[in-house]
Amino acid sequence: MIDHVSIAVSDLARSAAFYEAALAPLGLARLVERPRTVGFGKRYPEFWLNARPGMAKVADGTGAHICLRARTTDAVVAFHAAAVATGGRSDGAPGMREASMAPYFAAFIRDPDGNRIEAATFLNAENP
Repeated sequence: MIDHVSIAVSDLARSAAFYEAALAPLGLARLVERPRTVGFGKRYPEFWLNARPGMAKVADGTGAHICLRARTTDAVVAFHAAAVATGGRSDGAPGMREASMAPYFAAFIRDPDGNRIEAATFLNAENP
């Protein structure tokens, strides 16, 4: 249903480096690079960064929440670790979460601009 998402970032180079590290465990790579935008994805750009040099930092409790699917719990843990190691901050350590449909394993981070990004995987026989 959703083809791609875009988020605003104040420093495109800093954010591109941050997301390159944080998204790698989820299988997303930098695919498109233009002067004011960078696109990440597996086969085509599905997660975009758009330069907004004058933007204020997103305050906690506001803004968008984007959840990206991970294949395994290890990928969720690696996403969280890479994000924190490259200038993000934890907004929810890796662990089990309850949802309306089924429990899942997830982690939440805030990027350098305060955008809230989650990585999640649903557990099953192939992904215990």
